[in-house]
Amino acid sequence: MAFRKKAEFILTEKPDIIIVPESESPEKLKFKKGIEIPNNVFWYGDNLNKGIGVYSYSEFKISLIEEHNPDFRYVLPLSIRSNDFEFVLLAIWCQKPEKHDNYGIHTWNAINYYNELLNTEKIMIAGDFNSSAIWDRPRREANHTNIVNHLSDKGIKSTYHFFYKQEQGKEKDATLFMHKKIERPYHIDFCFASEYFIKRLKDVKIGTYEKWMKYSDHKPIIIDFED
Repeated sequence: MAFRKKAEFILTEKPDIIIVPESESPEKLKFKKGIEIPNNVFWYGDNLNKGIGVYSYSEFKISLIEEHNPDFRYVLPLSIRSNDFEFVLLAIWCQKPEKHDNYGIHTWNAINYYNELLNTEKIMIAGDFNSSAIWDRPRREANHTNIVNHLSDKGIKSTYHFFYKQEQGKEKDATLFMHKKIERPYHIDFCFASEYFIKRLKDVKIGTYEKWMKYSDHKPIIIDFED
């Protein structure tokens, strides 16, 4: 939360695009003097203090795709475009369903609804999934592993797991420390990308506990692609 107070720290990474779950609305996005202002902003939410924000610090413009279904809240199909380049981004901040204890069901239903969109040559799916293979249950359709396999069938892979040759649920790096406790690590944030981007993947970094826990219980995933 309170991205306005934390932007200066992630901006040291010189990002083109930032996906920020739990971001305040643009009306409340008042940066300190001297902090770089995003060139383009897309925000979605019910609570002005806590929605999902996608910020461009480059030439990219962000807009909602017509296929958007508001029933899948905080799974946003976005067009990210510059003068000579465009790709689809599904920005995710996965919420717990009202009548279910499985966060993954929200993402599972959304990617099945947007199934045709997943055939796009240039597509990324990124954000806070709030799910992991460690929480899979027998005979449950919306397991994290089934989400990963469905995306894999479309040629869409996790950049972290591809780059480091890691298995889902056995990650060496956590992205969340529950209540900021180092003894409660989880890997629940992901950036999946189509083959177009996987072929151009240069680097994947996850911030350190020591640097980022003073700002958030999540650490950033920083993905670098060739131009």
